[in-house]
Amino acid sequence: MLGLRHVALASALCCAGLAQAQVPAPGVTLYGLADVGITSVSGLRNGTVTQVASGIMEGSRWGIKGNEDLGGGYKAIFTLEARVELDTGANSNRPITGTQLSDRFSQATLLGLPSDAALGLPLGTVQGTVSKVDLALANEYGVNVGATGNRAFDRQAFVGLITPVGAVLAGRQYTPAYETFGTYDIMATQSALSAGQIVQFPAVFEIRTSNALSYRIVKDGISGSLMYAPGEVAGDSGAGRLLGINVGYTTNAFSVGLGYNTKNNELGDKSLTSTVLGASMNMGSSKLSGLVTTIKDDNPNGFSTISNLIAPTGSPAPVVAFGNLVESKFIDAFKQDGTLFHIGYRNVTGPHTISVAYNKYDDKRPANADLKSYGAAYTYALSKRTDLNAVLVRFDNSANAQVAPGGNGYLGGVTASAGTDSTGLALGIRHRF
Repeated sequence: MLGLRHVALASALCCAGLAQAQVPAPGVTLYGLADVGITSVSGLRNGTVTQVASGIMEGSRWGIKGNEDLGGGYKAIFTLEARVELDTGANSNRPITGTQLSDRFSQATLLGLPSDAALGLPLGTVQGTVSKVDLALANEYGVNVGATGNRAFDRQAFVGLITPVGAVLAGRQYTPAYETFGTYDIMATQSALSAGQIVQFPAVFEIRTSNALSYRIVKDGISGSLMYAPGEVAGDSGAGRLLGINVGYTTNAFSVGLGYNTKNNELGDKSLTSTVLGASMNMGSSKLSGLVTTIKDDNPNGFSTISNLIAPTGSPAPVVAFGNLVESKFIDAFKQDGTLFHIGYRNVTGPHTISVAYNKYDDKRPANADLKSYGAAYTYALSKRTDLNAVLVRFDNSANAQVAPGGNGYLGGVTASAGTDSTGLALGIRHRF
């Protein structure tokens, strides 16, 4: 969320056969990436917080991949890739701010809910109910990062067949729109400077999806992929379904690409839809890259269970009505309509890599939670597999925005209050094997 050293996605594309010449010799390979460092983030409830974190530039992981030459231009391939947190040894993490959500998701008045008195409820009932829902959302919808749902291989798990006319894969994979985003983000989704960091929750991309079937091809500089991931809901083929496509054209001098994802929610209604248009230009040791992403979601996924959380089956009618009211307000709050802009520049001179970027999210919802980030990243290559990294980034939150810097392998969480800005400094070491 590749080239540009993004090992996870580069590995996925390589194994998918987008460039058959890149497929390694037949056999099974153990591979991975270890990335850890120290970060300092300002603007949080406890002030400035310093911590050791895994995934400064890229999420730490290990995996197994392999292929078999079947002859006649056919190869069988597979990839199994798991997350690992170097700071704790676990396979999941939380941001510094834990289960805290932005004020507009956690304060009853900002959600547009009536007061306790207006609803004839005991004092504290409305806010207490919102807090209960917030905790459930934080545990379920992305504030936690890692192998949820008992997925041992949370990052990737697929098998495929490369043919003379493209590759077909089945399993858990990166989505087409996210691959396009990662290609034209100058940071290749690495570090807090990546454009995706300012739109981390609610997420504006389906980064990976399970139960996916995809077709990929590259020929004469033209690349493309199609993806279909059924929701696998009995009696409703549209519920939870994801469709995606991307196309690109690359030369030695420039590259352009378009990616599109659309996913239905658990009720079969059209939900998160992301469209990415990107372009880059190579100038010898330098590269200039930019992208525009539009995000739309009128029917957020997974929110139809909120009313049942508040009013279980058999509850009195007034309680059910209250549960439906709270559910509708949360659905409205989590709707998305915005545009993400990114422009970045990178220069590589010997072992030194310097990147600068500017990112802006134009939020078109009533919440109008606009924000922007900008900064610089520096990498010093000790070898082809090991490097030192430094990232300095500033998040400018508008009056209703509340995002704090994280890293590729973890979310930054939220600032102390809406409109509070944040600065992140990270120093780390990354090793590939």
